[in-house]
Amino acid sequence: MMITMDRAEKQGELIAQKYNSGFPHAHDTYNAISRASNGKIYYILSSERIDEGGKMYAYDPRSDEITFLADLTDICGEAGQDAVVQGKSHARFYEYEGKLYFSTHVGYYQLIDGMDRLPENLPEGIDPYPGGHFLAYDPDTEVFEDLITVPGGEGLVTMNMDVVRGQLFGITWPTGQFVHYDVKRRKLYTKASTAERGEAGKPGVDFRTLCRSLLVNPDDGRVYFTVAEGEIFCYNPADQSLEKLDINLKLDYFGSYDPTQPGSMAYNWRKIFWYAPEKVAYGIHGNSGYLFRFDPNLQTVELVQRLTSEPSQRSGMFDQFSYGYLGFQLGPDGETIYYLTGGPVYEDGKRIKGQDRIAKGASKGVENLHLITYNISGRKYTDHGPIFYPDGTRPSYVNAIAVGNDGFVYTLARCIHGGNEISDLIKIPDPLFSR
Repeated sequence: MMITMDRAEKQGELIAQKYNSGFPHAHDTYNAISRASNGKIYYILSSERIDEGGKMYAYDPRSDEITFLADLTDICGEAGQDAVVQGKSHARFYEYEGKLYFSTHVGYYQLIDGMDRLPENLPEGIDPYPGGHFLAYDPDTEVFEDLITVPGGEGLVTMNMDVVRGQLFGITWPTGQFVHYDVKRRKLYTKASTAERGEAGKPGVDFRTLCRSLLVNPDDGRVYFTVAEGEIFCYNPADQSLEKLDINLKLDYFGSYDPTQPGSMAYNWRKIFWYAPEKVAYGIHGNSGYLFRFDPNLQTVELVQRLTSEPSQRSGMFDQFSYGYLGFQLGPDGETIYYLTGGPVYEDGKRIKGQDRIAKGASKGVENLHLITYNISGRKYTDHGPIFYPDGTRPSYVNAIAVGNDGFVYTLARCIHGGNEISDLIKIPDPLFSR
């Protein structure tokens, strides 16, 4: 099928470069890419296979070379255990005292009623998933450290770190327990789920989509997260207390959702980060694409503007990825947001419509990938246009971002290698970089 785009999109396109990391089974990755202080880009390619774990790599922009570092299952000391492997990481890398901290997640699911579930029927001789791990990696010595396994055989779908105090935080999948690991004391604390039974629940009853982004306030160490109803919770690591704030994200501008049904992030924020100059956080609501400002001290939420692509705003429709996009990060200048999001595709002047509804986080149809920047202090929004590969095909399933200091934006996207569609590293010219 020939897909055509309007002329305005064609005039502003960006051309991405594909890389081949050498993992033929690489599947979609969420969040797991970061630029470290040594300038290298660290990333993980996921696996949805039962017997082959995800892989961790390092890309050096100076030499333009990729180095394979390790298999996640090997790092966790679980190779040869005849259990479901460590297939994913859903976490960025957080740098603390010279080490990179991250976590692991299950990659092998069973599709039940259109939803990803922990497998109920495993092949004979294969044990259930042992649970997600908190891990550390020293780039200087190239040594990994397995810190701890979270209880209950659940993965870590969400993670953040207080890089001032050395505290790790996570949300487990599928039930949504909150976990806290003190790196210095080597002690794990857990809190029961605030999201009913999370993504293990029954739709219409106790199902709740889990929050995919934790906010850490570096000034006091408190941690914030949302639930599908839009309520905001605050965890205090000092005394392991958890409280619900008086405000929430159930806003008319975000849309209307049934929190008990799968297929959207409902009123959860999709991604959020701390903005030190204003001592507030900036976040994005996944389905509507609205940028908002959250002040935890005043307990206020203010909408800033919609950060969806210009073609999306003109169409008036939501984008195709059912959960929204995780490629949302503050750039190297400390004041510009970089956001990788969707844009409609047109055929013969008509927008291609995807599926009306799906029961998990996935794309509902074909779409373009756009790079948006938003300068916070200048309140300047720019859509830099759609992104294509040199052959005219488009990156898809993009839910991660790392902004390099070398003039490129890095992400993980589906592309064709050897005739097969896999996920791999790509880099996009940074239109704000002075060359």
